[in-house]
Amino acid sequence: MSKKHPVVAVTGSSGAGTTTVKRAFEHIFYRDGINAAVIEGDSFHRYDRKEMKAEMARAAEEHRNLSHFGPEANRFDLLQELFASYGESGGGKKRYYIHSQEEADEHNARLDTQLEPGQFTPWEDVPAGTDLLFYEGLHGLVMTDDIDVAKHVDLGVGVVPIVNLEWIQKIHRDNAERGYSAEAIVDTIMRRMPDYIRHITPQFSLTDINFQRVSTVDTSNPFIARDIPTPDESFVIIRFKEPEKLEVDFPYLLNMIPDSFMSRRNTMVVPGGKMGFSMEIILQPIIERMMDARQV
Repeated sequence: MSKKHPVVAVTGSSGAGTTTVKRAFEHIFYRDGINAAVIEGDSFHRYDRKEMKAEMARAAEEHRNLSHFGPEANRFDLLQELFASYGESGGGKKRYYIHSQEEADEHNARLDTQLEPGQFTPWEDVPAGTDLLFYEGLHGLVMTDDIDVAKHVDLGVGVVPIVNLEWIQKIHRDNAERGYSAEAIVDTIMRRMPDYIRHITPQFSLTDINFQRVSTVDTSNPFIARDIPTPDESFVIIRFKEPEKLEVDFPYLLNMIPDSFMSRRNTMVVPGGKMGFSMEIILQPIIERMMDARQV
């Protein structure tokens, strides 16, 4: 961990809604003029899209489990190395995973390459002079027997919908954006489950703040749900691991967020439609104190 070069990690599984938190941080960085080194979790996958397809076929033949949630398909060692290096010097190595043709065109123009969707850009240096490192992905606080990424994180944020809601979001997203059938998506969920239990959920005991969306409509069978519950059909449970450490002003937050309330001494409940707003007013003073500490 580092006061001079802080590392902020947002972690959540596929379809969990980490993009909402990323957008809140982007607003904070813009308002406060913070220059962040942005790291995407996908860039630390071990295999590109073509390689992963081949490895998954091989794993199936050998009756092994392989998923993007687990260590076999990721470079946790390089992620730990980046967080440690950034905390020490503000530097390190990063790359990008190309999701679309639009991203491919952007990086090809920047790097003078001929990359395609599903491939990685070459490793390059994190830009010099950034104020903090911001990671968003699956493994921001991951730990294994020989890897401890979490110990290098100064602020960890978890995004954790209740699991049925998470599955509904994933099914609808993968069908609408990627054209996958419902059957294929369910197969993916089942294949990932052992790694989800071993490597994703334990991170949420290490995070400083968790945002958990809970629907107020029936999601008991997520595999037949026709639509995703709207924000107004949900609450967000916000758990602070150590409120005193983060200097959380609960009376102020309760006053600022209409219809919010405390369910435990370290847990707030806010209307689902106020999730983005709540993230910004909770996280901005924490980030500002981190920036002030850099000057000490």
